[in-house]
Amino acid sequence: MTQITDSHCHLDFPDFNEERPQIIQRALDAGVHRMVTICTRLRNEPQVRAIAEANAPVFYAAGTHPMSAAEEPLTSVEELVALAQHPKFVGIGETGLDYHYTAESAEVQKTSLRIHIEAAQETGLPLIIHARAADDDMTRILTEGFRAREYNCVMHCFSSSAELGRAALDLGFYLSMSGIAAFPKSQELRDIFTAAPLDRILVETDSPYLAPPPFRGRRNEPSYVVNTAKVGAEAFGLSYDDFAKATEANFDRLFAKAAAWSPA
Repeated sequence: MTQITDSHCHLDFPDFNEERPQIIQRALDAGVHRMVTICTRLRNEPQVRAIAEANAPVFYAAGTHPMSAAEEPLTSVEELVALAQHPKFVGIGETGLDYHYTAESAEVQKTSLRIHIEAAQETGLPLIIHARAADDDMTRILTEGFRAREYNCVMHCFSSSAELGRAALDLGFYLSMSGIAAFPKSQELRDIFTAAPLDRILVETDSPYLAPPPFRGRRNEPSYVVNTAKVGAEAFGLSYDDFAKATEANFDRLFAKAAAWSPA
C-alpha cells in the first residue's frame, strides 16, 4: 500500500474524543502511516504530547494559534525551545496571522509570530504558519525573519493569494494542500499549487475541519488525506503513487526529526 503522511491534524480536539484509537487505525488502514497533531494553545500541550507518546504513528507540534493570541499568555522563545526537546516534537506552531476573524489583535499576533520564528531559528524545526487575510504583513514578517537568520517553514492549509505563495516559495518554504484544494470550485487554488515546484508540496487534513469530497460537510479525519492527495495527483498530472511518494520525500526533508525518529 502506498504510504502518505497527514502533515497537520488536531487529534486532541473534542470531535475525536469518542473514537481516537479507531480514527488512528482507519488512517493506518488507508496508508496514512504518520500524522502530525498540532497543539494550538500551549496550556493543552501535555494532552497533545500524551497522544503522540501513546501512538507510534503520531508526532506533534505546539504553538499559539493567531486567533488565540490575545486570549493566551504570550509564550517565550525559551518555553518553545524547552518543549522542542521532546523526541516526538517536530515543529513550531501553528502560529501566524489571521485578520479575517481577529484583526483587532493584529499587534499581539505579530509579536507572537516573531517569537515563534525565533524558536524555529533556534531549534532548526520547521515553522507551521496559519495565514488568513494578512498577506502583506505575513510576507513582510516572514521575509524579515528569514533575512536575519534562515529557517524552514510550511504554509499550512494554504489558501491565500498567489503572491503570498510565491513569496513563501522564494524563501524556500513549502505549501501544504488541504481539503480546500480538493473542492470543485478551487481551481484557482489548484493552479497556485501546480505552479509551484513539486518538491515544495505537502498534504494535510487540518482535521476535524475541511473534509475533502466526498466527505465535505462531515467531520474530517486523517484517513481523508488520501482523497486530497488524489486530487493533488490529478492536478499535477501524476499517478497517486508518484504524487504520494513526492510528498513523502518533501515531508521527510522538512520534518527531518520525524523522519529520523524510531521507537526506543
